[in-house]
Amino acid sequence: MTQSIRPLPAIRIDAGGDGVQVLLSGDWTLRLLCPLPPDIQQQLDLAPSDAGWSLAGVTRLDSFGALLLWRRWGRRRPLQLDLPVALEPVLARAEALPADALPLEPGYRFLDGTAQLGRGVYAIARHVLGFVILVGHIVIGLGGLLRQRERWPLREISANFYKVGVRAMPVTALVGFLIGVVMSYLSALQLRAFGADVFIVNILGLGIIRELGPVLVSVLVAGRSGSAMTAQLGVMRVTEEIDALTAMGISRHVRLVLPKVVALTLAMPLLTLWGSAVAIFGGMVSANLQLDLSFDFFLNALPRAVPAANLVIGLSKGAVFGLLIALVACYFGLRVRPNTESLSANTTASVVASITVVILVDAVFAIATRSFGLPYR
Repeated sequence: MTQSIRPLPAIRIDAGGDGVQVLLSGDWTLRLLCPLPPDIQQQLDLAPSDAGWSLAGVTRLDSFGALLLWRRWGRRRPLQLDLPVALEPVLARAEALPADALPLEPGYRFLDGTAQLGRGVYAIARHVLGFVILVGHIVIGLGGLLRQRERWPLREISANFYKVGVRAMPVTALVGFLIGVVMSYLSALQLRAFGADVFIVNILGLGIIRELGPVLVSVLVAGRSGSAMTAQLGVMRVTEEIDALTAMGISRHVRLVLPKVVALTLAMPLLTLWGSAVAIFGGMVSANLQLDLSFDFFLNALPRAVPAANLVIGLSKGAVFGLLIALVACYFGLRVRPNTESLSANTTASVVASITVVILVDAVFAIATRSFGLPYR
């Protein structure tokens, strides 16, 4: 004889014309609530103190579920409470318990740190798996577009390229110019003490074109364009626009994710080239003022000090960084739940994860290309 499947506990916050209503459903029992699901805990924390509560959809309620709600209500019933008659005795038993009989939060134990580490590793593994699934969906969508080329979202790619590429040029130029001036000024102070003024071309050229230019532009793009992508997809999740696309049979990965990934992958090498050029120009201006190096000498010495392989490495970094930033931004955007707290949390996580991934991949690039493009080995 098979045991019937019990409905899982669920909570929904409905902001209607009569005020905020918290609607509970499913089995609120020890078996299904222990351990307490994170989404249930989050929804309980988000419920306003003056909200109305409805337990009409609760099929079963035991002492554990009643105590959980009683503690959440601050040991007093809400002013608006829809409680079925069958559940009244269970809640009455929870009300009759003294305050010191309620379960307290357990203290710190020796293995709690290990458990926390395990939860962190599990969360990272879950993110990696979700990221791989997203990439798989994009590859499948690309396969379909290769068979039906007329379905390519060229307008969306063009619009995203303009937003993440062209509109990012002013801030990239400003920051790049200032970074070039600062690097040149600090380097000039040291080089002048050793009489090695001409080597400022090597420091600025290699440092900006090979390393600082791609990383600096990537950090700017992650904070500017990456967060905008996550917020855009998150708002579409909140307003159920993505669900509407799915109902119409339109792939979210082909129509929403793919244009962003392609546009940022194509725009990042150009932004890297633009930002590096402006940074070198700023360093050249500062070197002329600090060390009296002419522009003509700087431009003639730059190709000899910085081989062309460094430019290829820098542009390759830009393309890879752009691809990763777009994928990370879209991944966190699609993870947004229909509430503002999830939107802000995933946008912040998107920026932090993008910058972290850029730095890690840059370290891999540095190790893999350590024997390429260096004039003196």
